[in-house]
Amino acid sequence: MMAIAGVVVLILMVFGGFAIAGGSLGPVLHALPHEMLIIGGAAIGMLIVSNDMGSLKQLGGGLGRIVKGPRFNRQDFLSAIFLTVRLMRLLKAEGAVAVEPHVENPESSPIWNEYPRLLADHFFVHLVCDTLRLLVVSTGTVSSIAIEDVLDTAIETHHHNALRPAEQLQTLGDALPALGIVAAVLGVVKTMGSIDQPPAVLGGMIGSALVGTFLGVLLAYGIVNPLSARLRAITEADGEIYQVVRRVILASLRNQPQPIVLETARTAIGPARQPQFTEVFEGLRGGKS
Repeated sequence: MMAIAGVVVLILMVFGGFAIAGGSLGPVLHALPHEMLIIGGAAIGMLIVSNDMGSLKQLGGGLGRIVKGPRFNRQDFLSAIFLTVRLMRLLKAEGAVAVEPHVENPESSPIWNEYPRLLADHFFVHLVCDTLRLLVVSTGTVSSIAIEDVLDTAIETHHHNALRPAEQLQTLGDALPALGIVAAVLGVVKTMGSIDQPPAVLGGMIGSALVGTFLGVLLAYGIVNPLSARLRAITEADGEIYQVVRRVILASLRNQPQPIVLETARTAIGPARQPQFTEVFEGLRGGKS
C-alpha cells in the first residue's frame, strides 16, 4: 500500500505544483491520452519482445508483491528456525529412518503441517527436504563444506530468478525517457506538417509534443524505477529466510552448541523482522523442540 500512496503523492505534487505555479493543465490533459498510447504501447511491445510468457507472468506477480509487501513476517522467520532445528535434531537423535518421511512427503508430515505458510513456499520446502535427503542418502559421509556449496548454489540460483521482475522493471524504466523522446519527435513531425497555422495553434502543438518527453521522464524516474527498487528490496528481504535454513543446517552439521545454532540463524534476519534471542530460545524450548 505504501507504493500506491507514494505514486498518489507524486502525481499530486507534480501536477498540483504545476497548477499552483500558474500552469494550465488543459494542454497536458489533452495530450496525455495520445502520448500515453505511444509511450505505453511502445513499453508493452518492448516487454513482449524481450521476455517469454513465463517471464511476463513473473513480472505480473512481482507487481502484486510491490502492493502486498514482503511475503514473510516475523513469525515466519521464527517458524523457519523452529522447523529446521527440529528436523536436524530428529536426524541427529534418531537417524535417517526417522527423518525420511518428513523429507519424502512433507505434505503428510506432522512437523511440516505445524508451519503451513512455510509448507506453501515450494522453494523453502525443496531447499530443506533436498538438503536433508542428501544427508540421508550419504549416511554421514558428506562434508559440511559440500553441503554448504549445494545450499549456496541453490539459494543463488533461486535469488537470481526471483530478481528478474525487478530487473525487467529497471530495464523498462531506463527505456522510458527514450520512448518519451520518440513520442515528442512524432509530435514535432506533426507540428511541422502544420507550419502554416497561426502561432497560437503551433504553440499548442509544440506543447503537446513536449508532454511526451515529460511523461517519459516522469514515468521512468518517478514511478517505474522506484517500483523496481521497491521490488528488489522485497525480494532481498524474503530471501533472508533461506539464509536461516542454510545457517541452521550448517551450524548443526558442524556440531555447534544449540545457542550458537540459534544465534547464527537469528542474525541472518534483517533488523525489521529479527526476533530477540530469548524469543527464539524460549519458543524452541517451550513446545517447539
